[in-house]
Amino acid sequence: MTKETVKQLLLTIVKALVMTPSEVSIEVTNDDQFVNFNLKVASQDVGRVIGKNGTVVQAIRSLIYGIRIDDDRRIKLNVID
Repeated sequence: MTKETVKQLLLTIVKALVMTPSEVSIEVTNDDQFVNFNLKVASQDVGRVIGKNGTVVQAIRSLIYGIRIDDDRRIKLNVID
C-alpha cells in the first residue's frame, strides 16, 4: 500500500466518527523508523476519536498498524489536539 492510500483510509474512518468532518486533516511525515500520520480534528471531536479509555483510537491503530507500506518503515498514528 502507498502512504496516500493509508491516508485516504484514515480520512474515511475518522470523518465518519466526527461531527465536523471538514476540519479533519492528516499530515504525513517520515523519520528513520516510522511514517507518522498526524491526525488533526476539531477540539470538540477529539474525544470522539480517542473514545472512552482510548478504545476507538486503539481500534484504528490496530487496523493501520497491520498495513505494510512500500518502504520498510512502520506506521505510527498520532492524534494532535
